[in-house]
Amino acid sequence: SSPHLVQVRERIRINGQPISKELFSKYFWLVYNRLEETKDPAHAGMPAYFRFLTILAFHVFLQEKVDLAVVEVGIGGAYDCTNIIRAPVVCGVSSLGIDHTSILGDTMEKIAWQKGGIFKPGVPAFTVAQPERPLEVLRDRAQEREVSWVARGWVGGTLWQGVGGLSFLSPQCPLYLCPELDAFEGDHGMLELGLAGAHQRSNAALALQLARTWLQRRSCRGLGELKEVPPGAELAGRLVPLAPTFQPSDAMIQGLRDTEWLGRTQVLPHGPVTWYLDGAHTTSSVQACVRWFRQAALSRDKPHDGSEVRVLLFNATGDRDTAALLKLLL
Repeated sequence: SSPHLVQVRERIRINGQPISKELFSKYFWLVYNRLEETKDPAHAGMPAYFRFLTILAFHVFLQEKVDLAVVEVGIGGAYDCTNIIRAPVVCGVSSLGIDHTSILGDTMEKIAWQKGGIFKPGVPAFTVAQPERPLEVLRDRAQEREVSWVARGWVGGTLWQGVGGLSFLSPQCPLYLCPELDAFEGDHGMLELGLAGAHQRSNAALALQLARTWLQRRSCRGLGELKEVPPGAELAGRLVPLAPTFQPSDAMIQGLRDTEWLGRTQVLPHGPVTWYLDGAHTTSSVQACVRWFRQAALSRDKPHDGSEVRVLLFNATGDRDTAALLKLLL
């Protein structure tokens, strides 16, 4: 994941914990020295910061034999250096916002095109509610994900490379829309989230679908089967088929409740001052931050003597329209 809040090791976590200083140092120098030894003398450059850390993360996960790696894209998707995984288990696209416009484009449709670049043939993908045009772009990108494979011939049940043979298409990327989190609640009441803010409910719904797909790959039953939707099928007025809901397991319910991410909708009381921290930096995320701040500030108990200072930190870098973002906070 990126960026980090305090230390770079937060970007590479195993079982939720940043890897140790010893492990980071060991693998850092191993990867650095190997790249240094094998770089092209004519173009004697090392990978840039983010690319190096991405290579390092993959190396750590392979060496430490993780069962499952969750990889967050850096910027965009199509041309991001994380996008070298040819056959992921599942892909997810969260709520789209206007950001990194100099790289990704200045409209939601252009940004959706970039995000859809992570879709892979035959690999299920999920997204949350999006405006109609960007959702159309995601759907079209999913339908484009067809690649031609050539069957060369069979010898003793093994595919072999021969001359001639048949060419056929692998399935396109099946894209589904996540139902709202409320649809998962059933009899056991409202699902509690460890992360505050209404916008985290769509993130949680996406997380449930990604987890379900992995568990089904491990032959877990009873989580609602995804049905392939044939091209041209009637979708009841929808652009993208709705994924089925299911009863979340106890582990899922606990996972949603216990999730924490420092620097995201975080409240830090310190004497008479209460700090409110969030990493919002786009129009839509700052609007979500404003709704969270208002709600969080109102729900806190006021001190008896009435003296309370609430501080909401704002920070923006790069080519973002800081005046527009500050206007939302005002």
